[in-house]
Amino acid sequence: MLTLLFVISLPAVTSRLYASDEIEYFAYLRSLYFDQDLSFDNEYRYFYDRNIARAHFFKETFLDFATPTGVRRNFAPIGSALLWAPFYAIADAGARMARAFGSGVPVDGFSRPYIAAVAYGSAIYGFLAVLLSAAAAQRLVGISATAMGAIWLGTPLLFYMYVAPGFSHANSAFVVAAFVVTWLHVREAWSARGVMALGALAALMGMVREQDVFMALGPAIDFAATMGREFRSGRRHLGEILWKAALGIAATAVCFLPQACSYRALYGHFAPSPDVQQKMTWTAPNAWRVLVSPDNGWFFWTPIALPALTGLVAFALGAGRATAGSARVPHDDRRWIGLVCLVMVATQIYVSGSLDTWAGAGSFGQRRLVGLTIFLVIGLAVLLQLVRERWPRLILLTFIALSVWWNLGLIAQFGMGLMDRRRVEPARNAYHNFVTIPREFPALVYRYAFDRESFYQNRTRPRP
Repeated sequence: MLTLLFVISLPAVTSRLYASDEIEYFAYLRSLYFDQDLSFDNEYRYFYDRNIARAHFFKETFLDFATPTGVRRNFAPIGSALLWAPFYAIADAGARMARAFGSGVPVDGFSRPYIAAVAYGSAIYGFLAVLLSAAAAQRLVGISATAMGAIWLGTPLLFYMYVAPGFSHANSAFVVAAFVVTWLHVREAWSARGVMALGALAALMGMVREQDVFMALGPAIDFAATMGREFRSGRRHLGEILWKAALGIAATAVCFLPQACSYRALYGHFAPSPDVQQKMTWTAPNAWRVLVSPDNGWFFWTPIALPALTGLVAFALGAGRATAGSARVPHDDRRWIGLVCLVMVATQIYVSGSLDTWAGAGSFGQRRLVGLTIFLVIGLAVLLQLVRERWPRLILLTFIALSVWWNLGLIAQFGMGLMDRRRVEPARNAYHNFVTIPREFPALVYRYAFDRESFYQNRTRPRP
């Protein structure tokens, strides 16, 4: 049913780029595919000359400044370009074929088929993240369609699949989900091939969103704990353990080479831009704000995260049970898996709280946490399994339904200019969600279907 819903919803994907971040991700792909270089001047000028990238000092940041190696800045990692490449290649082949039959579509890497390929690629990866999250929930607690659908519709993942697919966040949710599902499979035996696959996916996580690589800490702790037990019991030799650890590290290093080489080409060293590094304060002074700030906190932008994390904590404490249809993971193992999942979630809150731009003001929601989709699905599935009494369950389901509507309403407000895009204002946003949006619903649907450009006007100034 969800797959059919996704297919039907594909026309709702917005095939355009408008933000500087989206243009940075796209510039990697177009430059590598057409120019075989990492000089982004022509890509940036294409969007700037067409009045697509004029806000937030785009020219001063990306066109008036050269890196130490003489090329234009690009603060984005390369991973999204790699994920989009198959879709982009199909679009290029289609454009060339259409051109051969007399079509006027430009074969330049910028025209509509190429942008659409990137947009639909992100939407597909976002939906695959939902399916992989469901597979993980199935393995651990028995699948909950309610949890899967609620997290899809009740979090910013939906926004970054349909409204702003040129960002990396839907791709991030997919790669993290693939990493977690692979870990759950590999940890049963920790084979050499499995460890290498896990290392390769860890590298891909870091290439899609650099902060996601910190989630590799969770499976690394699991590997060390398991190998330590098996070494003490005599089931594993030290040489085998060190060899497998080396294979995983080597796979990560080799697969991360595209990113390392791009750093070198752009900045002359194998590390991100110094401007990115200067944003970090590693004591994470803003970690609590990431969660509970009334202006930009995760729980205010995305309230469904609160019951989902509650379920994940309960899972780590041993609550819940394996049900029919699940893999019937042993109780103690389930507790340990839950704890490792919490470690992975904590790494993202920590890194986000270490950034001086922790609020992500101007973007939709706590977008740096979209990669945690799989953990939210697992946690909400656990909580739905635990809360079985009639009235508590009714309260929980009501909260979930309101959280989904809150997310959908904020998306509409964000697009219509009804909110201050720099922050949440709970009382004002609630009024629009439950009064203005229902009243203007037909006009809203019409605008999104036939006048979608209007959703991107007056982006920085809310409507009175």
